[in-house]
This record gives sequence, structure tokens and C-alpha cells, in this order.
Amino acid sequence: MSRTGTTDDGDELLTRLGALTAQARAQAEMQRSRVELALALQRGMLPRDLPVARRLHLAVRYTPACQGLNVGGDWYDAFTLGDGRIGLSIGDVQGHNIEAAAFMGQVRAALRALASVSSEPGEVLARTNDLLLALNSDLFATCTFMRLDPCAGVLESARAGHLPCVWATADGKSGVTEDECGPPLGVLGAMPYPVTRYELTTGSVFVLLTDGVVEGPSMPLEEGLDQVTRLAGIAAVAGMDVDALAAAVIKGAERVGHEDDAAVLVVGLDGPDVPPRPAGAGKRARAPQP
Repeated sequence: MSRTGTTDDGDELLTRLGALTAQARAQAEMQRSRVELALALQRGMLPRDLPVARRLHLAVRYTPACQGLNVGGDWYDAFTLGDGRIGLSIGDVQGHNIEAAAFMGQVRAALRALASVSSEPGEVLARTNDLLLALNSDLFATCTFMRLDPCAGVLESARAGHLPCVWATADGKSGVTEDECGPPLGVLGAMPYPVTRYELTTGSVFVLLTDGVVEGPSMPLEEGLDQVTRLAGIAAVAGMDVDALAAAVIKGAERVGHEDDAAVLVVGLDGPDVPPRPAGAGKRARAPQP
């Protein structure tokens, strides 16, 4: 081959390599933009404030997944109901993409809206399930919804395919709830969601979480729940602040061995004569931002 022919082949190869490089950069930039959009959706849909009520202490932690397009739809929520009780929810949308993050926002908004009509946990989940089915989406969500009366220390809970909660009391007892669970939201129509009633004692804690906290390639679900149960038990006996407990639980999620979302919502209850510890007079407690 002539020297000129070799030069022409080299120039052509360099041109093709340049085009492929530019294409790869464009795809990487598009992927980065989509991840940033999904993360912004997640952050924007999570509550910025937590309700304040006598005897009640709430703490949350959330760590998003952001490996490639592996952006999930975990959420937590806490809000004051019309009668002064507190609505609590935590859940996980199937899938890890922008659609999952957007669907998460729809589920969370539906739970809040329907709880303003009837806050009975089983009815809230049943109505939300019917609404999601009407949207005709391919996605579904697992969820726990609770209604808490801090003054009476009564907690009512219903689950839709979601993980059980962890509980602990100041006298050293702890465990995982064994309540009956209904199917995930958005799968089957006209399904019942049984409600379980708990009476919280002074110094007790409830830990709501998503599977990214307790399950992964390096940790089976049972071991992960045992880990959180031990942490909750230690915290309740020691009188640990719920914020410190939430931080310890989310820190333990690093051991599960994957890059899934992880959400934690901790509920703590003081004695009837102990005043609440709000962020400031007349203000709502600020939730830590992811």
C-alpha cells in the first residue's frame, strides 16, 4: 500500500473514532441529566418539614440510589390530619428510573389527599389502590400507612406489600411487627387492608423503613431486620434521641451491599407530662434534606 493510502486510512480511522467519542460523550451527558432530573424529582417530592405535637418525636433519613440510571422511588411522609392526629407513610415504587420517581410523587400525593377525607389506614390504602389502578400504570408500590394519636399513645397501621416495622420499648423489649399485610398498591382491585392497633408506651420507638435499609447482596432481609431491631432496642433503653437512631439505622444500610434507595422514619413517644421539643416556637421541625 502506498504511503498516501496509509495516511488516508489513518485519517478515516481518526475521524470515526472522533465521531464515536462525541457520541459517547453526548450519551453520557444525557444520562447524567436524566439522573439529576430524577434526583431533583425525589428531593422535591419529599416533605421538607415534620409535624410537631406534644409527646411526639419524629426523625427521618433518606439516601437516594444514583448508580447510572438506577434512581428509585422510595419515600417517607409525615403530616398533621384534620383532627390533630398524625399521618405517617413510607413506601417503595417498583423500578429504578425517572418514571418510578414520578410515580412515587403520585402515590405520596394520593395518600395525603385521601387521608384528608378518611384517615382510617385500611381505607386510605384501599382508596389509593383503586386510584392507582384507574391510572392504568404498569408500576406498583409497596407502602405502610399509619395514623398516630400522640396524646393517647395509639398507633393504627396498615401495610400494602411493604416490610414490617421494627419496635422497641424502654423496658428492653424489641421486635418486628407481625401484623397482617395486604397486596401492593396498583396490582389488584377491591382489596382489603387489615388495620393493626398498637399502644405506645413512654420511651417507645417505631422504625419504618424500606428494603434498601435491610436487604441486599451482602445481607438477607432477616439479618437486616435483626440489625435494626438491636439498634432500636439499645436506643429505647438508653433514651437515645430519635434523630441519632435514624442516623444509626441509615448508616447500617451501607452493609447491605448494593446501591438501592434507603428511607427511614422513626417515631418516638415521651411521657404525657413531657413537653415536645420543636425546632422553634411556632415552627415545624425541619426534615434533613438528602
